[in-house]
Amino acid sequence: MDGTVYLDETWIDGAKEFLARIEQTGRKYCFMTNNSSKNAEVYVDKLHRMGLDIDPTKQLITSGHATIDYLKRNYPGKKIYLFGNKVLMDEFEAGGITLEEEHPDVVVSAFDTSFDYAKLCKFCDFVREGLPYIGTHPDYNCPTKTGFVPDIGSLHAYVNASTGRMPDKIVGKPNKEIIDYTLNVLGAKPENTAVVGDRLYTDVKSGVFNGLYGIFVLSGEAQLVDLPDSDVQPHLIFDSVKEIIPLL
Repeated sequence: MDGTVYLDETWIDGAKEFLARIEQTGRKYCFMTNNSSKNAEVYVDKLHRMGLDIDPTKQLITSGHATIDYLKRNYPGKKIYLFGNKVLMDEFEAGGITLEEEHPDVVVSAFDTSFDYAKLCKFCDFVREGLPYIGTHPDYNCPTKTGFVPDIGSLHAYVNASTGRMPDKIVGKPNKEIIDYTLNVLGAKPENTAVVGDRLYTDVKSGVFNGLYGIFVLSGEAQLVDLPDSDVQPHLIFDSVKEIIPLL
């Protein structure tokens, strides 16, 4: 979402028209975001303010949703220490996850926009103990209208420098877990689905490496100069989603 259809609360030129054209041609679309600092309600409210109403059960997937599903399937009944903000904590608990501050079975790192140093130290202590360590997504930066702010990938590097550990599993894009979860929600087949995004190592890779089409737009983090050194080669490249409209 960030960097592909909007920046902060400003639509990228042509993005609303692109979404409308998808529906006019009988296709479906779903927003799939790695940003785990916000829950579904935050995104639905934001899009409503921006003039777009969606069905959150079928048109919005976050790395938080996919991580809840992953934890319930792989660590049923386990107590989770979540390095995340209040909105994500509420979403985890609503999704049936038991959160634990002192004696967890599993630790989960998310894009926490509210942490302090004491919380970071506590998280590192749990990681050093060798508890299973799950990350909601790998993004290094989150785009804004004024540039970028550090995202969870930057935190993982920090924690690794202190503890010697990276996450055992990362659920969000480009990994299979969030793609399988999304396709299941949509009832879609990978060969009939395209992932459109502004990041090679998350958005485009999640398509190319999982049997979907990967479409790269230059309206966010990555640019053409990043392609020669990337192991991800998109199927198609556009300046923005606006350029896709005539091809639908």
